[in-house]
Amino acid sequence: MIFPVNLEELASYVNDGEKTVFFFTADWCGDCRFIKPFLPEIEAGNPDYRFIQVDRDAYLGLAKEWDVYGIPSLVVLEKGQEIGRLVNRERKTKGQINEFLASIREKGSVK
Repeated sequence: MIFPVNLEELASYVNDGEKTVFFFTADWCGDCRFIKPFLPEIEAGNPDYRFIQVDRDAYLGLAKEWDVYGIPSLVVLEKGQEIGRLVNRERKTKGQINEFLASIREKGSVK
């Protein structure tokens, strides 16, 4: 998991071509704390994705721009294009996240 230290670093991951999962979270979010222990396993099981943790409160402008209001939420980009999102106000499970990432994988890459 990558923890960007500023907006410039975070922006550098948007257009570089890799499939990148932006995991929006916040320290105060109980549902975020629920899924965090499973993130290393989710990452290990999905090596074709790069994972970036985005503190929703620190990057509130970005969250608004990307229409991320419920957390935890995942937005997946490849070559600067959104290829999937799991954004809602519900608690996510390890299984749901893995299924979500598998469904994106099945669609293939951005040309």
